Amino acid sequence: MSQQTIPMPENLRDYPAIIQINVQWGEMDAYQHVNNTVFFRYFESARIVYLEKIQFVDLNQNGGLGPILGHTQCKFIRPLTYPDTILVGARTSELRDDRFVMDLKIYSTQQQAVAAVGTADMVIFDYRQNRKAALPDSLRARISEVEGRSF
Repeated sequence: MSQQTIPMPENLRDYPAIIQINVQWGEMDAYQHVNNTVFFRYFESARIVYLEKIQFVDLNQNGGLGPILGHTQCKFIRPLTYPDTILVGARTSELRDDRFVMDLKIYSTQQQAVAAVGTADMVIFDYRQNRKAALPDSLRARISEVEGRSF
């Protein structure tokens, strides 16, 4: 089944990575709404698209450095149900010495409203040395380019 393109809602315009997901029947729980754990999977999918945009997925390309999730949270605003198509946005809101903080947002097209917002701390991790690392200047530049602003 092909997905139709959904018009971009105003409250997602500042998100450089946006994915469209069809809510699945099996994602609902006994309370007839999408289970809370699924929201984190939606966030993860948007984070991966963002990481691809900033070219921070391939460990070999980045000298063994890659992201590791240090912390995540979600504020549930509205329940999601089947059928629905959601838009999930990811952006960087803050750069620190050893991580970047992402803002995440889930928008329900059925409800025409934001269903959840969240954050994720993406720690820079040296997978060869098995330890945290500093945020490389090259990654800082790629994030600034994707975001269209300096940090």
